[in-house]
Amino acid sequence: MRFCCGNCIGDRYIRRDIIPSISEVDGTCSFCNSANVQLVEPVSLRERFELLLSIYTPDPEGKILVEWLREDWAIFDLPQMQTAHAKELLAEILDDGDIVRKPFSPLRNCHTNSLEEWSGLREELKHRNRFFPEMGLDLARLEELFPHLIFDELTPEKPFYRSRIQSSGGPYDKDQMGAPPEFLATHGRANPAGIPYLYLASTPLTAISEIRPHTGEKISVGEFIIPEGLKFVDLRQPRKTVSPFILDDENDVATLRGDIMFLERLGEELTRPVLPKAAAIDYIPSQFLCEFAKKCGFDGVVYRSSVGEGMNIALFNPTISECRSVSEYSVSRVSVEAHT
Repeated sequence: MRFCCGNCIGDRYIRRDIIPSISEVDGTCSFCNSANVQLVEPVSLRERFELLLSIYTPDPEGKILVEWLREDWAIFDLPQMQTAHAKELLAEILDDGDIVRKPFSPLRNCHTNSLEEWSGLREELKHRNRFFPEMGLDLARLEELFPHLIFDELTPEKPFYRSRIQSSGGPYDKDQMGAPPEFLATHGRANPAGIPYLYLASTPLTAISEIRPHTGEKISVGEFIIPEGLKFVDLRQPRKTVSPFILDDENDVATLRGDIMFLERLGEELTRPVLPKAAAIDYIPSQFLCEFAKKCGFDGVVYRSSVGEGMNIALFNPTISECRSVSEYSVSRVSVEAHT
């Protein structure tokens, strides 16, 4: 008998909630070779996969189901889960070795207008109407989507960092490493001018890279701990974060698939490089997005760094986390890449 685990499937909800609730054995996964993990018989997941696969229909011009699951939901996307292994696992889950070889396409209702609506709204906010836009965006739907993107990687011991270029003398004091006061808060990727947020990075190097220093400059890097119980919208990789398995209706699954590209575009708003001279205008869509997340009761947003390998967090309440230590760094080299 072969067993699978949450790692080879790759879905966060399956890995975190479903497999722990039904697993009766630990060991090495038969499909991805993960060791010391909770295991289940593949067929025990059949009902959940059947609901997900109901949004795909046979199509001679389509692709096999494994390819759709990887492309649409980042399922079976571990490097060691090659197509042959993924097909074997899906065949055992469905108890059907024939269906995994047939081509399929998504149903027509696997589409929403959210991406088109956002594209129109962002241009209006930037260039025509800022406070009373006429372009429609289904904000009620966006509020429904945010809980699919909850950030769940915080621990009481996990530090985050903020950096400042030292103007003179030694490192800044701890009480100087927080967000600027309201009258000094300029427009940022997440905050409008005059409304300070606290921007933190996952590593000291990411925090330093975010302020774009020059070689030879001295940098103060403050270490912060984010309190437990806060709620963040994670916009780094929506396709990996969203789980279709938490839904129990075929139409809801189809609609969620249609909104994935919309959520990815929102993540791009917080990540795309912006020229300093254009920042006042180009940051407006991401500021709108973050203000809406704040209105929905979230404490901040998580997004990929545009200049480093790590991630960033924008805390809407800058007083909610205090600096507990400061370290001094010296910038030894700044790397530049260019292309034609």
